Order: sequence, then C-alpha cells, then structure tokens
Amino acid sequence: MEYFPRVLSQQESDDFASRIDEHFDRHGFGLWAVEVPGVVDFAGFVGLSIPRFVAPFTPCVEIGWRLATERWGRGYATEAARAALAFGFGELGLREIVSFTVPQNLRSRRVMEKIGMTHDHAGDFDHPTVGTRHVLYRLGHESGMTRDR
Repeated sequence: MEYFPRVLSQQESDDFASRIDEHFDRHGFGLWAVEVPGVVDFAGFVGLSIPRFVAPFTPCVEIGWRLATERWGRGYATEAARAALAFGFGELGLREIVSFTVPQNLRSRRVMEKIGMTHDHAGDFDHPTVGTRHVLYRLGHESGMTRDR
C-alpha cells in the first residue's frame, strides 16, 4: 500500500476480500493468495481481475499484486505473476493483459518489465478512483508472454 492514498481500514479490507470472492464467482478467476511454504501462509496476493472503473483501455483484464513489505525483493511477485499470465493466456484464452501503477512505483514497474510487459506511454491515465496519474503497461498473447528481460 506504499503508493496508495492510505491503508485500508479493517472494514474496507474485509469488503475487498468479499469483492475478490465475488469476482471468482462471477468470472472464474481472480486474485490468488500467495503463500511461501515453510516461510509464511499469506504473503499477499497476485492475480487477474477486471477493473471496476471506466478508462480508455477498459474493459480489460488486469494483472496485479500486493505483497507484505517484508516479502519484497525475493521474486515472489514475478514468479506468481508469470503463473497468472500463463493461466490468463492459456486457460482463459485472453489476447491481452494490462497492468498499471503510479509512475513512482519502480518495484511494480520492474515486475511488469520482467514479465514482458511494455509501457504504453500513450495509454497513461488519471486513475478515476484514486485521483492520481498512472502508467499503463500491456502484454499481448503473441508477445512471448513471460520472457525474461
């Protein structure tokens, strides 16, 4: 939550978890819990979702992640994101997956680049629900999906 306007309250966090469940029920995919066997049962989440806001690039499927700060820098987000891309392009048959963040979030942007996404400068946008400028990254199925950079 480093680049979010604020940390969620307990109620907001519970509501978010309910929306994740509802997303799975409605679409058959969503945000997966990340566990590190022998280390931690819940390190955060990574997965695919359909954004609930309207922007020039929506409707779309987004890949996203949030990990506990003590789990950063260990490759967990990249590893799980590659699995989510493989699922999205393989099982779901998606043609494109997007991701977005604030320009200053260099850690997330690096994950996006490691999983083969490309910054779409023309697609950068003002996020309608958080009110900040966001950079847009894209990856098409034909792009090689999860190549290392």
